[in-house]
Amino acid sequence: MCGRFAFTSPVEAMRQLFGIEERPNLAPRYNIAPTQEVVIVRHEEVTGRCLARAHWGLLPSWAKDRAMAARLINARAETVAEKPSFRAAFRARRCLIPADGYYEWVAMKDGKQPYRLARRDGGLFAFAGLWERWTPPEGDEPVESCTIITTAADDVVRPIHQRMPAIFAPGDYAAWLGESEVSRDQLLTLVQGASSPDLIATPVSRRLNSPRHDDAACIEPVEL
Repeated sequence: MCGRFAFTSPVEAMRQLFGIEERPNLAPRYNIAPTQEVVIVRHEEVTGRCLARAHWGLLPSWAKDRAMAARLINARAETVAEKPSFRAAFRARRCLIPADGYYEWVAMKDGKQPYRLARRDGGLFAFAGLWERWTPPEGDEPVESCTIITTAADDVVRPIHQRMPAIFAPGDYAAWLGESEVSRDQLLTLVQGASSPDLIATPVSRRLNSPRHDDAACIEPVEL
């Protein structure tokens, strides 16, 4: 499971990694939690690769209300193509979710200890994601939402958690976004085989435990 992450990198680093022209004004986010708004990268027929904003927690087009989103912050790579909540988005609405760290918790005698998983060089990476557009039954403005796909943990992450976000190498971005022709089976192989880009796990401040806190103090390393 991936239930919190961070996106603190400079906008220029994001523009270079994803090959986009936009220059959005984005504040650093140290403790992004479910249902909050996040930045995604997707491919549009008219504009090509671009940025969008979506609420974290997928709302399928057939959802009756917003409550469903909190249960769909993650999609398992092994079943994403078949599950009713995700299969339509898997076919046609795949995205990348920029991040430079994410968090998992380990039970300790004195409570849960958060660990930050990030690249050794501190660089930006991208989760495999899906997005949807949902229209509220009362006819309000459409809501765009997203989910992070998870896969079995690799050797780096397994001591912390049995699942990890599917993280793509830049060479896989075009295929995942639908910018090149790929089959369903190729997409499944891609997302199920995604691994950690030389991640390291660092225990950080328990200030992170509360989603109300979103500042640099959340990622201060601690001694255990």
